[in-house]
Amino acid sequence: MRNLFDIEENTIYKPLAEKMRPEILDDFVGQEDVIGPNTPLRKMIEQDCITSMIFWGPPGVGKTTLAKIIAKKTNSFFKQLSAVTSGVKEIKEIIEEADYNKSNGRKTILFVDEIHRFNKAQQDAFLPYVENGDIILIGATTENPSFEVNSALLSRSKVYVLNTLTKENIIEILKRVIEKENKENEIKISIDNKSLEIIAEISNGDARSSLNTLENILNITPIKDSKKKIDEKFVRKSLQNKMFIYDKNGEEHYNLISALHKSMRNSDPDAALYYLARMLEAGENPLYIARRLIRFSSEDIGLANPSALVQATSAYEAAHYLGMPECNVNLAQAVVYLSVSPKSNSLYNAYENVKIDAKNTTHIKVPLNLRNAVTKLDSDLGFGADYQYAHNYDNKITNMQCLPDELVGKKYYYPSNLGKEKGIKEELAMIAKIKKSKKD
Repeated sequence: MRNLFDIEENTIYKPLAEKMRPEILDDFVGQEDVIGPNTPLRKMIEQDCITSMIFWGPPGVGKTTLAKIIAKKTNSFFKQLSAVTSGVKEIKEIIEEADYNKSNGRKTILFVDEIHRFNKAQQDAFLPYVENGDIILIGATTENPSFEVNSALLSRSKVYVLNTLTKENIIEILKRVIEKENKENEIKISIDNKSLEIIAEISNGDARSSLNTLENILNITPIKDSKKKIDEKFVRKSLQNKMFIYDKNGEEHYNLISALHKSMRNSDPDAALYYLARMLEAGENPLYIARRLIRFSSEDIGLANPSALVQATSAYEAAHYLGMPECNVNLAQAVVYLSVSPKSNSLYNAYENVKIDAKNTTHIKVPLNLRNAVTKLDSDLGFGADYQYAHNYDNKITNMQCLPDELVGKKYYYPSNLGKEKGIKEELAMIAKIKKSKKD
């Protein structure tokens, strides 16, 4: 009996998406703004003068593929880490190998998938090796690197934004794969344009997802006269409950998030849960939804229930650590909590009003009494003069003027009578009464 390790590599199963991964820039579909002819990155690759970089974009847009193409084009060793499964041991082994490669005049490209999942200490571990040129780091992230990648590492890397692939991009990829399959196999594939459009639509701009879908369909397509014929009817039947026509960047995307937001605002947890499920089951990024919940917690609830913001941010953290499908119940918990919370848009209105004055009064200086006198000159100029330290007064309140003269009497925050804001309203009334008595 043959040992598994004696089997030739080309006999081992590879998913269609992996088997058909492009290996040269000319075969790479999409991202023309980043890697098209005469773009800076393309020139850097062709001239073999690349530096560390971060690819930011949704799943299936070519981050890993592009990193592999760069390594091959620049004749570099390619090493890959996943932030989900790799630890210090794996990083150390790769660094040692990179050091050996460097001593022999070869570059090492270290591709870190989901780099945002590495903590600060783990990300910092790459810094000296990036600075010394031991490795060229290419990180991939689906999250905004400004928030998820350490500033020190970010300052040493160029960020390239890879956008969701268009439906036309996906169709082109599918056609190329089918053409290649027909050249390499005796059994030919015949598929109509409508079928390709359906597969492209449900892939949501994710090339890997589209190829996995195509592969599943091919696996169940009967062979007749050495041909697999696929039409629209067969595709729809094959996909069945996976037929979510949902464009993450299109109209339905915004319709559903709007429906979720307005259902929570109207205190309707059932409708809110429905629209949440519509998005999650169609493949929406759970972190996008979580970010919208954080916004909602302050825009539509605010101080009527300050815990709403805590609940929403906790849901974001849960979604970040767990991912789908496990985080669906965390988001559901937040959605229901926000739906049944007392509502107030007082904070939203306050900021919308105050920002108008803020933009129109940029010429107004901060009152002298509110400035810190750091130097003798500051004191001579009156900085801090007449400042009243609240803790030295009864009730920790003074009648000191804080707004500039031009805005005295302006009021922006008007708390509602709902939830905890009712108490805040009473507190503000008491504060105003105390200030008036001290002024009198």
